[in-house]
Amino acid sequence: MDINKAYVLGHDIGGMVAASLAHNYPEVVERLILADGLHPNEGMMQMKLFPPAGTFNEKIDLQQPYTWWMSFNQVKALPEKLLEGRYRYLLDWLFDYVMVDSSKMTDFEKDIYASVYDQPKRIRASNAWYQAFSQDIEDAKNYSKLQMPVLGIASNVSSGFYQYALPALAENYELVNLKNTGHYMFEEDPSGVNEAIMVFLKKIKLGDE
Repeated sequence: MDINKAYVLGHDIGGMVAASLAHNYPEVVERLILADGLHPNEGMMQMKLFPPAGTFNEKIDLQQPYTWWMSFNQVKALPEKLLEGRYRYLLDWLFDYVMVDSSKMTDFEKDIYASVYDQPKRIRASNAWYQAFSQDIEDAKNYSKLQMPVLGIASNVSSGFYQYALPALAENYELVNLKNTGHYMFEEDPSGVNEAIMVFLKKIKLGDE
């Protein structure tokens, strides 16, 4: 296939990769959609080592989120030793913590994810994304604002962050907040995600014509 330009969508770390692609190769990204994942920036260096009293409970505190796994995944060699054959425990906890309704993530889906990540080499490979954040943050210092149209889709976890981070990322942006979803919005509100995407793309198409 000979594709010169594309609409690009990424969620979570996929959004970080998509944003990096747009910054480094803007000529190939016609429209960019970032769902709960923006390019790493210096703000990440301000994440708390300890959660404020009363904020670390069964569900993530939307005002003062404690994302301890961001630091845990920075550690080399240890996570794969602790999690080999046990990754389902981490997944169950994480889905409960960051989703409004974790029942939307089925046991079948959890089993699939766990079967992939139960292997040490795959844990090490996935954590390497986190361990590259320092370089991503340095790279971001040299980026200019994106010029292509950008749609940000934020869950209740990221909506506050998106409000100030998205304008710093892109010149031409729109923001949709899916307030009744947690981080895994594609499972909790697939119709809401699809509607946000289709409205954005149809609007662009009509505008181009």
